[in-house]
Amino acid sequence: MKIFFQENFQATLPEGFTVRGAQPEDVEPALELFNAWALAVIQENEITDANAIRNEWNSPGFDPGSDIRLVFAPNGEMAGYIEVWTTVKPPVHPWIWGRVHPDYEDMGIGTWLLQWAEMRSLKALQEVPEGLRFAPRVGTYRQAEKPKRLFADMGYYHIRSSYTMLIEMEGPVPDAEFPEGITLRTYNAQTDAAATYRAVEDSFLDHFGFVKQPFEEALKRFRHFWEDEGSDPTLMFLAMEGEEIAGINLCRPYSIDDPQMGWVGTLGVRRAWRKRGIGLALLRHSFNEFYRRGQRKVGLGVDAQNLTGALRLYESAGMHVHRVFDLYEKELRSGTEISVQSLQE
Repeated sequence: MKIFFQENFQATLPEGFTVRGAQPEDVEPALELFNAWALAVIQENEITDANAIRNEWNSPGFDPGSDIRLVFAPNGEMAGYIEVWTTVKPPVHPWIWGRVHPDYEDMGIGTWLLQWAEMRSLKALQEVPEGLRFAPRVGTYRQAEKPKRLFADMGYYHIRSSYTMLIEMEGPVPDAEFPEGITLRTYNAQTDAAATYRAVEDSFLDHFGFVKQPFEEALKRFRHFWEDEGSDPTLMFLAMEGEEIAGINLCRPYSIDDPQMGWVGTLGVRRAWRKRGIGLALLRHSFNEFYRRGQRKVGLGVDAQNLTGALRLYESAGMHVHRVFDLYEKELRSGTEISVQSLQE
């Protein structure tokens, strides 16, 4: 087993640029940076909801002061941003996400940020048992050439892609048809949190990258993201067989990048109930509910090589690929890979 890492921090920031961790008042400037970058690369805003950023920064186990680095130009403008997520336990694949403002590209800021992120990721290595593979992951949109060159220069390689898919409705879609014995109801935060999280976990056991989490920690994160002020329990649908949750479709009133678009956040069917049309029925039900509320666009994200056939399901429901996001990885320690790589029988 080997660790592959250049320990010397070689990158430097331009003269006069400063760096520090994130503070609550940095949310709005960060939002401006994200969208300046996105408009230059994908010609769309990336995030329009500042509260979504605040909610992430307040996630259990995440510390903006330690897990984010902000780079500022001499004039005080935020020039660069990077965050490192090691909340999945064990943190075998730290998630790195960063942006450099278009006005400050080609100055070495991205290189500095990514080197810092690798060093920050390595602090989580002490939480990873000996013998397990450790490989941080980064990603960017398919058309973002500069980040992809940086990833390649620093030893990252493409491993996977995901899609943002959309449906644009001119009218209601066909009615949801649930199989006999399956009923539908909405989420109740007072009684359903633990069972719903278990159903989510069961539904994603076969998905690429899945790592089983300590239950109480994972439930706390689930509640943080699905019971915040931006959630709507009347858009969180549970397909029931008796008292058992067979499938879930947890939606948000709008996407973080488009307030006019509804968002399917977590859609899954537990293995024992698959291939009975429950996933399609849940999806169609949410489409028609969004349509009833006046929204004509609905989006979701999906692994492009999804192991359980979700991509075919979404296409059959009338969705199309809107954006492609490419995932990259760099192995810093060899060993046994514990995240799901293939369909488990």
